[in-house]
Amino acid sequence: MKEIDYNALRPTDWLPTSVKEMKALGWDSVDVVLFSGDAYVDHPAFGAAVLGRTLQAAGYRVAIVPQPNWRDDLRDFKKFGAPRLFFGVSPGAMDSMVNHYTANRRLRSDDAYTPGGRHGMRPDYPTVVYSQILRELFPDTPIIAGGIEGSLRRLSHYDYWQDRLRSSILADCDADMIIYGMGEKPVLELARRLDAGEKIGDIRDLRQSVVRRPLSELPAPDAENIVLNSYESCMRDKALQAANFKHIEQQSNRYDGGATLWQATGDVAVKVNPMFPAMTQGEIDASFDLPYTRLPHPRYKGKTIPAYEMIRHSVNLHRGCFGGCAFCTISAHQGKFIASRSKESILREARQVSRMPDFKGYISDLGGPSANMYAMGGRDRSICAKCLRPSCLHPAPCANLDTDHRPLLDIYHAVDALPGIKKSFIGSGVRYDLSMHRTGVPEIDKANASYNEELITNHVSGRLKVAPEHTSDDVLRIMRKPSFKLFHEFKDIFDRVNSRASLRQQIIPYFISSHPGCRLEDMAELAVETKDLNFHLEQVQDFTPTPMTLATEIYYTGIHPYTGEKIPVATTKEQKLDQRQFFFWYDPEYRAGITRTLSRIGRRDLIPRLFGQEPPHRRGSKKR
Repeated sequence: MKEIDYNALRPTDWLPTSVKEMKALGWDSVDVVLFSGDAYVDHPAFGAAVLGRTLQAAGYRVAIVPQPNWRDDLRDFKKFGAPRLFFGVSPGAMDSMVNHYTANRRLRSDDAYTPGGRHGMRPDYPTVVYSQILRELFPDTPIIAGGIEGSLRRLSHYDYWQDRLRSSILADCDADMIIYGMGEKPVLELARRLDAGEKIGDIRDLRQSVVRRPLSELPAPDAENIVLNSYESCMRDKALQAANFKHIEQQSNRYDGGATLWQATGDVAVKVNPMFPAMTQGEIDASFDLPYTRLPHPRYKGKTIPAYEMIRHSVNLHRGCFGGCAFCTISAHQGKFIASRSKESILREARQVSRMPDFKGYISDLGGPSANMYAMGGRDRSICAKCLRPSCLHPAPCANLDTDHRPLLDIYHAVDALPGIKKSFIGSGVRYDLSMHRTGVPEIDKANASYNEELITNHVSGRLKVAPEHTSDDVLRIMRKPSFKLFHEFKDIFDRVNSRASLRQQIIPYFISSHPGCRLEDMAELAVETKDLNFHLEQVQDFTPTPMTLATEIYYTGIHPYTGEKIPVATTKEQKLDQRQFFFWYDPEYRAGITRTLSRIGRRDLIPRLFGQEPPHRRGSKKR
C-alpha cells in the first residue's frame, strides 16, 4: 500500500474514465473496460475499483465507465472501443431493484451510490441492459457479468418486483459468463486465460463462474455434480424450487467450494462452477493493499456520494460471515468462512485514513460483515471441510468454532494507539450471541466478557446498534437468530457497564416485520415486549424478499427447504401493513388500527398492556 499525498493527487492516480484520461496515461487502448451502475469511488469497499486495481496490479490496462447513459446515443458504451480482453458489467454494490424500490414496491427518491444521491442514473436490471447494448455494439467481444445482481441471480430465483420465478440471469442477458462472489481471483484467472489465447466459449471450468452449456452435457449426478430441478419444473412445482435452494445454499458455503451445480433452463444447461476457497491472509492483504486513492474520482468534485460518506473513515477487517441469517445474502456472496486481514495491513489502512485532510481523529467503523468475527473459524478444519451447515451459530454455536475475541481486541488497541487517532467506533453489526457464548475455556470466556465491556465503554458513538430482529422464538428459529432472551441478557450487560462508567448511551435494536413465519400475534407480542423494555422503535423494516436467501425461498414457496414444513407468510400489502403498524404502538395515529387488529385476532388482552386501558372503538388514520 503506497503512501498517499492527498494534496498531490492527479486525475491519473485513478483508473481512467475517459479517453482523455486514458491518453494521459500514455495508453492508446485498454485490455478491460468495466461498466458499473455506481459512481466510481477508488476505495476497497467499491467492487469496480477492487477489480480494476486487481487487474492493473497484474499488468492489465483497465478503464471504468461509471453509470453509463443507456438512454442517449450510447456514446458512453462506445468511447473506449472494444477492449483487447473483455467487457465487465455490474449493477453496482446493491441489487438494482433493492436500490430502486421499497419493500412496498414504491420507487425510491434517492440513490446512495450516485453523486448528490440523485435517482435514475441506472436502469432496472443493469446487467441485462448493459450487456444487451454491448452485444449489439461489439458482437465479438467477451462480456462478463458480475456484482451482486449476477451473483445472487445465478440460478432460478424468485423476483419480488416482478412477482414471479425467473431463470438464471445468464439466460436473460447477453453476457458470456457470470463471475459470482468476490471477484478478484476468478477475474484475474479469466484475464490470464484470455490473454493466453483461450476463447471465451472454451473456458468452462473457471471456479466461481457461471456458463451456458448444451443440454447434452448435463452429467449424471455424483459427488462432484449436483443436477438441480430444471427451471421449467420449478415453474410448475414450487416444492422443487425449495429443494433446489437447499443444495445451492449448502454448496455456496462449502469449505472447498463444493460441487458443480447444473440446471436445465430452456434449451441450455446453466453450469455453476464451485467457489474458490476463502482468501488466505496474504491474498486478502494484497487486495486491500492495492494503491487506492480512497476517494471519489475528480469528475465528482463538489458533489457528495452518500454511500462513500458512510465509509470514508472506516476500515474493513475481514470478509465472510458464518451467521447464516435467513434473510441475508452475505454468505451467498462472500461465503461463511472468514478471510481476515493481517494486523499490519489493517494498521497501514488506518494510517492512511488518519492522514486524510478531513479526518478529525475518529474511525467511524472498525468492522466487517459481522463486526466481531475477525480471525474466527473452525479449530479443526477437517471438520469444516465436511460441514454442510449454513450457519455456525444456529441453532447453537458449533462446538468446533473458535470464538476467541482476543485477536480482535488486539486490533482495537493497536489502531487506537496510532498517532492522530482519538477513538475507533464499531458501526457495523455486532453478534452478541457470539461474544456472549460460553465456551467452557476460562481464558476465552474471560476475554469475550472483556470484549463486551470494552465495546460498550470505548467503541460506541452514543448508540450501539444490534439486531435481535424479533421477539418470538418461533420466528427467530426461522430467521436463524438466537432467542430474544439473549438480548435481555446483553441489555443487562449494556446497562450495567454504562452505569459503572457513568455513560449515557443507548442500545438501538433492529427488528423486521412480515418475515416468513411471523403472524400478527407475533407482532402484537413484539410491541408489548419492546414497550416493557421502554423502546420506541426506530430501526425497523418490512421484510423484502431478495434473491438467494432462505427467507425469500420460503416467502415464494411457503415451504421450508430444509424441513418441508409449511410456513405462514404475509404476502399482500394489507397483511404487511397490518404487521408493520405494531412497531408504532406509541403513535396515536396507529392506536385505532392496532385496537381493531387485536380485536380481530382475539388478543384484546394486549390492548391494556399497550395503551394502559382499553380505548373506545373509533376510526383513525394510519401512516403507511
